[in-house]
Amino acid sequence: MSLIPTSGEFSAPYLYHELVNDRIRTLHREAEEQRLASRISRVRRAQRGVQRANERLNRALRLVL
Repeated sequence: MSLIPTSGEFSAPYLYHELVNDRIRTLHREAEEQRLASRISRVRRAQRGVQRANERLNRALRLVL
């Protein structure tokens, strides 16, 4: 039972191995996409915080002036 296809035939272990590798690649890709989405969420949350802080500062400055 060979793990490498011979003469145009694919053995079951070879196909299983390829399916496992494909699933691993998919999981790695999905994990990277999730990390990227998390980073984007953190940046957007930080941007909203900066915007709120700027608005508070502007209101405070208007009260003083």
